Amino acid sequence: MMDAIRSVGAHVLGLLRALGQAAIFFAELVRVLPQALRRFSLVVAQIHAIGNRSLVIILASGLAVGFVLALQMYYALVAYGAAESLGLIVNLSLVRELGPVVTALLFAGRAGTSLTAEIGLMKAGEQLAAMELMAIDPRARVLAPRLLGGVVAMPLLAILFSAIGIVGAWVVAVGLIGIDAGNFWSIQQARVDIWRDIGNGVAKSAVFGLICTFVALYQGYVTEATPEGVAYATTRTVVISSLAVLGMDFILTALMFSTP
Repeated sequence: MMDAIRSVGAHVLGLLRALGQAAIFFAELVRVLPQALRRFSLVVAQIHAIGNRSLVIILASGLAVGFVLALQMYYALVAYGAAESLGLIVNLSLVRELGPVVTALLFAGRAGTSLTAEIGLMKAGEQLAAMELMAIDPRARVLAPRLLGGVVAMPLLAILFSAIGIVGAWVVAVGLIGIDAGNFWSIQQARVDIWRDIGNGVAKSAVFGLICTFVALYQGYVTEATPEGVAYATTRTVVISSLAVLGMDFILTALMFSTP
């Protein structure tokens, strides 16, 4: 019995220690963000690199989700005589939930693992240590621009995911099912609020971008400087980022959409 208690206590202490180290690392990154902004070209380069890494899979997934969502929603709505609401349901589903969440999960699996491997290999190759020897803070020069790049790139990718998903739903609804195109678009214009619906979706995706990018950078920075360590860190990045995004999505949804 005592051995089990000691084991649980050791795991809890290890978890608290890891959370504390991550919080300190995050505070250090926030402290050096102004230095990264002074070299804005580095941030722009990271936005381009991170966005390009995920653009193809984001667009392809958004289109597929739009196709399937239109079909599933139509079969559900037509049973209640509400097929004319298909465009509204698809739009709100994408901009509020599916766009930010699915984009974040794809981002974690694509760009997040790439960032972790990149930082981990820089650590294994002692490039970060060499920067410190030259009195260059690797957090300000390497990590902070990537953090800002991820925070900016994620909302842009989520917007593209939702937009291409709505286009895919339009193709299925109008071209395949035969719903009136004017009705499909007009109900969205009348019922979708740009701040409450689209704005909150963009805000959620920015938070998810911060979470996914920070987890990827932290796992790469603290990983063991071995091939096995880097491989394990990329796995942890996907798992931790995905769980954190899903948990934060519930919290943000409760805060943003709990009042009418």
